[in-house]
Amino acid sequence: MKRALTPGTFDPITVGHLDVISRAAQLVDEVVVAVAVSAKKKPLFSLEERVALVEEATRDLPNVRVEPFDELLVDFARRMDAQAVVKGLRAITDFEYEFQMTALNYQLDKELETLFIMSTPQHMYLSSSIVREIASLGGDVSQFVSPCVEEALRRRYAELGKTGR
Repeated sequence: MKRALTPGTFDPITVGHLDVISRAAQLVDEVVVAVAVSAKKKPLFSLEERVALVEEATRDLPNVRVEPFDELLVDFARRMDAQAVVKGLRAITDFEYEFQMTALNYQLDKELETLFIMSTPQHMYLSSSIVREIASLGGDVSQFVSPCVEEALRRRYAELGKTGR
C-alpha cells in the first residue's frame, strides 16, 4: 500500500488544504492528514478540535484518515508506514521553507520522499492565518473553509469577544 502524509497545523483547515489533500488522495492508496501540535504557533483551536474539524472536512474522501502528531515528522512517517510526504506550495516563500524541511527530512530518513503539489490559482493566496484574520473581523469566510470550520470560527471568536459574525 502506498501511503502519504499531508502534515500541517490546520488552524483551521481551508479549501486550499482540502484541494491538496484530495489531489494527493488520487495519487496514493491512503493519505494520512497529520495534524501537528504546533504549540509554538499558539493555535486558535486545540489539537482535538483541529483533528475533529479535519475529520469532518475530509469525511467524503474514503482513503483519507486523520491523525494527531507531536514528534519528528520522519518518526511519525515511519510509525504510520508512510512512503511520502505531500506538501502544497503557494508561493516562492513556501518553496524556500519546504525546500529546507525536505533537505532536513532527507538527512534524517533517506527513504521518505517529499512530493509537492502546486496550489491552484484560486487558492494561492489562501492561508489559515488570513482566514483567522477575516473571521476575527467579522468577515465572510464561507468561500475559504468548509461549513463546519466556518461555524467553529464564528463560535470561537464569539467566545473570545470578537465579532465573528
